[in-house]
Amino acid sequence: MFDASQNDSGHCAGVDEAGRGPLAGDVYAAAVILDPMRPIAGLADSKVLSEKKREHLALAIKEQSLCWSVAVATVEEIDLLNILQATLLAMKRAVEGLSIPPELAWVDGNQAPRLNCRVQTIVKGDALVPAISAASILAKTARDEELKRLHMLYPHYAFDQHKGYGTALHLARLKQYGPSPVHRRTFAPVRACLEPT
Repeated sequence: MFDASQNDSGHCAGVDEAGRGPLAGDVYAAAVILDPMRPIAGLADSKVLSEKKREHLALAIKEQSLCWSVAVATVEEIDLLNILQATLLAMKRAVEGLSIPPELAWVDGNQAPRLNCRVQTIVKGDALVPAISAASILAKTARDEELKRLHMLYPHYAFDQHKGYGTALHLARLKQYGPSPVHRRTFAPVRACLEPT
């Protein structure tokens, strides 16, 4: 069981990502240092929260945390590096974007980015550590906003409905129209559309 009290010296940042699995769009990461004097009620893994609740909490996190940062690794970087390395890069950028350098980063999952501070990976950390929950909410809401923008640019893919994930609707549209400039070409369903039949 995670115990935050063992890391009570200096500022600790929660770090999480959103968008590793989709077939399109950048991968997002966020880092948050919460203010212990201004606790935020209702923090949880972003995946178990409604869209409305996530958006409400995202505003509270931005207003009440000591500092926060959202960063991305682009579709081009995902295809160049692979999705894991691109995710770690986005996490690194998010932590480096914090106005207060953390002494420790709590990172969701079991893969650690290379940071200029100590790192502790925590499996299912987005459900166990409030700072990671906050980061998961910021990363998820930022990515969802970007997918709404991509829907305006490429409406025939219905990004507003599936957020880039490989749903039946998305796969059907991908087969019908071929990949857009924001599709991840190294992902198998996209790559299959590029191969000659």
